[in-house]
Amino acid sequence: MLAPADGLQPLRSCACDPAASRGRRHPEAPAPTRNAFQRDRDRVIHSTAFRRLVYKTQVFLNHEGDLFRTRLTHSLEVAQLGRSIARSLGLNEDLVEAIALAHDLGHTPFGHAGQDALNACLHEDPEAPGEDDAQSGPRGGFEHNMQSLRVVDELEERYPAFDGLNLCFETREGILKHCSRANAQWLEAREPGGVGARFLSGQSPSLEAQLANLADEIAYNAHDIDDGVRSGLLSLEQLEAVPLFDQYRQAVLREHPSLKGRRVLFEAIRRMLSAQVYDVIDATREAVRAAGVETLADVRAHAPLLCFSAEMRQASSDLKRFLMLNLYRHPQVMDTTGRARQVVADLYRAYRAAPQEMRGAAPGASAWIWRRRVADHIAGMTDRFAIREHERLTGQRLFA
Repeated sequence: MLAPADGLQPLRSCACDPAASRGRRHPEAPAPTRNAFQRDRDRVIHSTAFRRLVYKTQVFLNHEGDLFRTRLTHSLEVAQLGRSIARSLGLNEDLVEAIALAHDLGHTPFGHAGQDALNACLHEDPEAPGEDDAQSGPRGGFEHNMQSLRVVDELEERYPAFDGLNLCFETREGILKHCSRANAQWLEAREPGGVGARFLSGQSPSLEAQLANLADEIAYNAHDIDDGVRSGLLSLEQLEAVPLFDQYRQAVLREHPSLKGRRVLFEAIRRMLSAQVYDVIDATREAVRAAGVETLADVRAHAPLLCFSAEMRQASSDLKRFLMLNLYRHPQVMDTTGRARQVVADLYRAYRAAPQEMRGAAPGASAWIWRRRVADHIAGMTDRFAIREHERLTGQRLFA
């Protein structure tokens, strides 16, 4: 494995250039002191949805401990990892940062449990034949990537001339890292050649978008180990079964035999993160070289190139399986997950039955538009607001 300084050939010719951006949905004059991607990053940071992330679950509910990750701290860690890798590869750091900070804006309260419950509610709530509306969002269920795009395109209300944050195409493309064919068709009908088009044509996003996606995976694997041990649900002894982590734990103890406790954990995680970062840099360099890719257009026409080596991909997959079995499906986490799903489902049914309870919003022109507005309202809640609202509407207290 090469260290980052050992003869890197930067990929600048393949990087996104803010001066050559495909632009915004609503034309705006350039900012005098910032490029287009820096402006996007700043708009995300100042958005209401970004501030709400501080009280949205990553794995553990916010009230379960002051030091567990939240969606906000997770997004900051993704941005840091993404910028570090982008700098070494010669990619656009500002674009990677903007995508990383915005990638979870559409997450519901309670993380994936809330998303699953809201998705089920929308699927169970029958649609009227023929109903559709550009302002109502896509038909079908709920998916947080689509919702993140909806937040930056429609739901933020900060500017007099347009809804949303009016971000650049390149930032929006990176936010929408997954998309069903049905949702892509819905987007394409409203924005021909826009961010949904690549899911229909089979093209790839920019290297910056690919990097933000992989930095997300690197970040949550590492910090979920940290939070799992901090919670007491994982032990260092259990983690000895995870080769990607244990090789660095053993190296730490060989070099510092008297070191104990959390310092061993922190140093092992730090080394694991560094190894993954260097692996991505080397593997991506090699993938781009082997593909003969030289321009952004080449990147889009090729299969994804921002990658782990085969060995590191396998090690990362093994770690994810370990976390799924031992942390995400731990009985204590599953108990919280079940109560979280009930909160979201009860809120949805309460607002559908009594629209006046959704304060500050008037019912839409059709049942479909209204139920999507209910979903938007719930998705925007923090954990603690959803818990309080659930108690107000149902009289139940599901969380202490």
